[in-house]
Amino acid sequence: MRPDSITFAGGQIFDGETLLFGYAVRFRNGIWDEMFPETELSAEDRIEDLAGDILSPGYVDLQVNGGGGVMFNDDPSVETLAIIASAHRDLGATSILPTLITDTPEKTRAAVDAAIQACQEGVPGVVGLHLEGPHLSQRRKGAHDAALIRPMLPADLDLILDAAEQLPTLMVTLAPESTTPDQVRVLSQAGVVVSLGHTDAPFDTCISFAGAGARCATHLFNAMSQLGSREPGLVGAVLSNGGIFAGLIADGVHVHPETMRAAWLAKRGPGQIFLVSDAMAVAGTKLTEFKLEGRLIQRESGRLTLSDGTLAGADLDLTTAIRVLTEQAGLPLVQALSAATTVPARFLADRDRFQTKSLTRAIRISSDLSGARPILADQ
Repeated sequence: MRPDSITFAGGQIFDGETLLFGYAVRFRNGIWDEMFPETELSAEDRIEDLAGDILSPGYVDLQVNGGGGVMFNDDPSVETLAIIASAHRDLGATSILPTLITDTPEKTRAAVDAAIQACQEGVPGVVGLHLEGPHLSQRRKGAHDAALIRPMLPADLDLILDAAEQLPTLMVTLAPESTTPDQVRVLSQAGVVVSLGHTDAPFDTCISFAGAGARCATHLFNAMSQLGSREPGLVGAVLSNGGIFAGLIADGVHVHPETMRAAWLAKRGPGQIFLVSDAMAVAGTKLTEFKLEGRLIQRESGRLTLSDGTLAGADLDLTTAIRVLTEQAGLPLVQALSAATTVPARFLADRDRFQTKSLTRAIRISSDLSGARPILADQ
């Protein structure tokens, strides 16, 4: 038997680009060593039978509000981040951006500090921070607290710039209604990943903000100006501008599958659409309700809603999103897998860091796309 090696065979191998059948992958000392035809397996190989499942790099989820029964907003601490990251790792996401929904300056500062500490301590799965707000549009607030939405002031800009210096990745969702192109330019030049969202901004404005450095749109189609006959809005800007990537909540609730399919066909590259869970506290649990800053959110039939029916995040994991994309929107499986792995990693321009060919980043996706789990569950 080969020392310190394990070989996966009997299933499908997704290497981040292609989906292969009839191949085996050997890991030596926990690192991807080689891929070869199954016909070349030898008696010396210690084989793990995939039984038809898919061996894949772990998911990269850039919008995670909660999980494991807790919300980041409720307690922005390292302990909370560890719970959330563990819950999502069990669902296949080995790299996440914990996301703080619009909150007070004090809570935002606490979230930044917690994320910095988590990254410094090496909390598994936490690769940075996503601040979704508070600099959004009141008209497109969604489930965000309108009382906390406000323009970006110099102190806010300074906080974000300081955080960017200490975090490996900082993503900020903002709206042109509450910011300026100059602010976006400063943030972008400092390495902040600027995403447009929760906005009614028209097409030309969105294009100008993209020119200032915005490279993404948050949950495409949701909480934004739509594609119209005379005004393309942010959706039109995303589809027509190759420099803009976009996250998408592919649960079949937030966006109709036919709309998803049309968007994929229309999107101009090299910017691409990637999957996000927009997950809340219920992820990885059987909870039927939870509270966000005192507001009750109920879980029913795959939907999370406030008392007035407003969607409040998603009841979603990325394997389910892949299944929706393939079975309902008709996308090829390899494209859906890429949207949960390679594309978000490439968007952050650091694919190697998020998709190292290590067993600690590898996942096993069930052949029927009913779930995923880490290869090394204890990591």
